[in-house]
Amino acid sequence: MTKPFMFEKPLGMRDTLPQLFQTKQNVRNVINDEISKWGYDRIETPTLEFYDTVGVASAILDQQLFKLLDQQGNTLVLRPDMTAPIARLAASSLRNESYPLRLTYDTNLFRAQQHEGGRPAEFEQIGVELIGDGTASADGEVIALMIAALKKAGVENFQVAIGHVGYVNALMLDILGNEERANVLRRYLYEKNYVGYRQHVKSLSLSSIDKGRLLDLLQLRGGEQKLDEAKKLVQNEQGEQALNELTKLWDVLKCYGVTEYLKIDLNLVMHMSYYTGVVFEGYSSNLGFPLSSGGRYDELLTKFNRPGPATGFGLRLDLLVEALGRTEEKQSKTCIVYSNERRAEAIALASDKRESGETVVLQDLKGVKEVDVLSEQFDDVIYCIGKNGKGE
Repeated sequence: MTKPFMFEKPLGMRDTLPQLFQTKQNVRNVINDEISKWGYDRIETPTLEFYDTVGVASAILDQQLFKLLDQQGNTLVLRPDMTAPIARLAASSLRNESYPLRLTYDTNLFRAQQHEGGRPAEFEQIGVELIGDGTASADGEVIALMIAALKKAGVENFQVAIGHVGYVNALMLDILGNEERANVLRRYLYEKNYVGYRQHVKSLSLSSIDKGRLLDLLQLRGGEQKLDEAKKLVQNEQGEQALNELTKLWDVLKCYGVTEYLKIDLNLVMHMSYYTGVVFEGYSSNLGFPLSSGGRYDELLTKFNRPGPATGFGLRLDLLVEALGRTEEKQSKTCIVYSNERRAEAIALASDKRESGETVVLQDLKGVKEVDVLSEQFDDVIYCIGKNGKGE
């Protein structure tokens, strides 16, 4: 193993420079303010969790987990998501709090990346979890809140795709008969490799009718009418239940007045294995991958011995800022350059300006090699210098 160069960073890690940081901070504040207005309480969980609890429950691929050992020999992980840590929290520190719980977070997550992945291994996510409410109203609330957050952040052209894990499972198991065969097709759908999906379906030893049903799944993307079309492909109890839940959800979202941002996508498959029902993703028109996602996970809390239905979403702050396509203008700053004899005067002046809302930098004259460069760095430069023009 070669020694890294002085300026190298670990794979997938990034620096955030001042202007981008300020942009992210402004967006973060707007989103958190909106979430707070909907009654969600802010929480934090540890950066490190036990692998045998949160690491296993997170449903992130094992090779994507950052692992390390503590002094007692326990395997720890840097948190790869927030749903599992919050489930642990709901079953422990918040065990005496009655359902439903409305919780929100704003934190960094860590997932190891392959060299060819080009994705960040550390990223910021803002999200909510609504725990203990299994109704369509709860699903509608988190989706409507996600849309409100995107709008408040300034994203103008976006769409939210809504699907259902139960519908995809019902169709594939009805036709293919087992999970192993179904997982191959789910993988194509997750990767949105529809060409590969079609080719694989055509290669299967199935009747032309069943092949047609699997291919018709790809057409179930669009408006509310797609729910009616979906009924023709799956006629078993699991499929009907999934479509009934989506119909109720659509009615809820009509009441929120957000259906203009929605589309039905019944071939939507998520990478998290703990999802059990409604799933959704938010897309910006100028970004090729989801900037937000979420869904219902009604079985995860059982792993922490406090069963309960739950739903939520996570919003990637880095992708959101990329979708906005802007960075904030450099903050206006005034620099007061002073000599020793006028230090007290300069400090008093800076204090007065800061009280009035200005951003002020105090600079000892002796600490500047070239005074002229300050005019390039600051919007205004004020000199508090003795008569001899030196810092003496």
